[in-house]
Amino acid sequence: MVGIKACGAYIPLYSLGRDLVAKAWDFPSVPGSKALANNDEDSITMAVEASWDCLHKIEPKTVDGLYFATTTAPYAEKQGSALIAAALDMRKDIQTIDFTDSLRAGTTAIIAAYNAIQSGAAKSILVVASDCRIAEPESMFEFQTGDGAAAILLAKDDVGATIDGFTSVADEFTGPWRREKDTYIREFEVKHDAIYGYANQVGTVLMGLAQKYKLDPKGIAKLVMYSPDPRAPGEIAKRMGVDAGKLQDSMFFAIGNTGTPLALMMLVAALEQAQPNQKMVVVGVGDGADALLLTTTDKVAQTKGKRGLTGHIFSMKPLKNYNEYIRNKQLLERERFSRRTSTVIYYRDKNKILNLHGMKCKSCGAIQYPIQRVCTECGAKDNWEEIRLPKTGKVFTFTLDHLVGGEYLVTPVPRIIVNLDGGGKIFLEMTDCDPNEVKIDMPVELTFRWLHESAYFKHYYWKCRPIRGGK
Repeated sequence: MVGIKACGAYIPLYSLGRDLVAKAWDFPSVPGSKALANNDEDSITMAVEASWDCLHKIEPKTVDGLYFATTTAPYAEKQGSALIAAALDMRKDIQTIDFTDSLRAGTTAIIAAYNAIQSGAAKSILVVASDCRIAEPESMFEFQTGDGAAAILLAKDDVGATIDGFTSVADEFTGPWRREKDTYIREFEVKHDAIYGYANQVGTVLMGLAQKYKLDPKGIAKLVMYSPDPRAPGEIAKRMGVDAGKLQDSMFFAIGNTGTPLALMMLVAALEQAQPNQKMVVVGVGDGADALLLTTTDKVAQTKGKRGLTGHIFSMKPLKNYNEYIRNKQLLERERFSRRTSTVIYYRDKNKILNLHGMKCKSCGAIQYPIQRVCTECGAKDNWEEIRLPKTGKVFTFTLDHLVGGEYLVTPVPRIIVNLDGGGKIFLEMTDCDPNEVKIDMPVELTFRWLHESAYFKHYYWKCRPIRGGK
């Protein structure tokens, strides 16, 4: 049976209390907080993070495909899944597909991956969903939207949950939407969208799933349902005869509505707490709906990511004020100095830059970065092998750069030489940190981020950060 072999998630380090939004605009306060991507993060970098969380025990080169679901791809015409696959150092002969333009793209990608594996076209496919939507200031969306990502590895063997079936409905509906020229999310009328859009679509697809597979609502252990707000799922569950206690928490009060990845993030959270032989129903919504029927196996505990949803949520840090949110989202229009990186060099050295490959000398065994013809340790020439560098290490030495300007929004910027675990050194910037807390021998982990745009092309590279959640 085709099913879920592993799963992972990513939630940015910083959270924004909704009370700060209310204070900024003199609005009535809304409980909780929402997850906020840093200024060097986007849907691509978060997708890479979630994928590493999912594949922490699995070699990426064993995976046969990568499907990327998002409504906030950095390019209108350029494949994000290929870029993610490069950062994961996957094989070249895999299938990469982008699923876009709908908040249910994540569940649709899972169905497509299921069909590909079931047909024998692939043995395993990684489905990763990520969104980094911008809400219009002084709007209700500013209270609701959050940033995040989830990754699900589908395979045929050793799965922790089997996919027993699925059904879908298509429904052209007015909202919410965002045109290519729009920066912010739009909607028609809240109640109209909730009743005739969301509730109608979810009710229809759940009824279809129940009839198709003769499903008894009382036999469902967990109902994982995309939710535009914390109340909507409860009303639908009541109508369907599903106990409210079986609804998976949407995490609205902790991270907000993350859009495309929300249903998959909720599924990750459900699998973290699941027991064997439990029935689950997963629903994605957007111009229609998808519903998947799952059954957990005795290997469900093995699906957990390295950090997972729980580890990310409990290691978040609150922003101090609303101004930091405006700065991170770059909502203040101002001229910024833009660095220029050669696109030719970026292409030529992509295995060093994106895949993060270094060299290991065959004569003395020294690991070095970047790759060069002569070993700096023993002087051997053209006698090395290309290797993937580790993603963890310790601070060897550092400096705090107070003179950086332009698109760097916070100074000082820590410049770090990292002693990589297993050998080798690399020079990187540090992100997601308090510069005053940087010290020698501090444990760090590498994280994929975007640096700047050059001639309208987005350049990505690696940075380091303090180990998330402790030592």
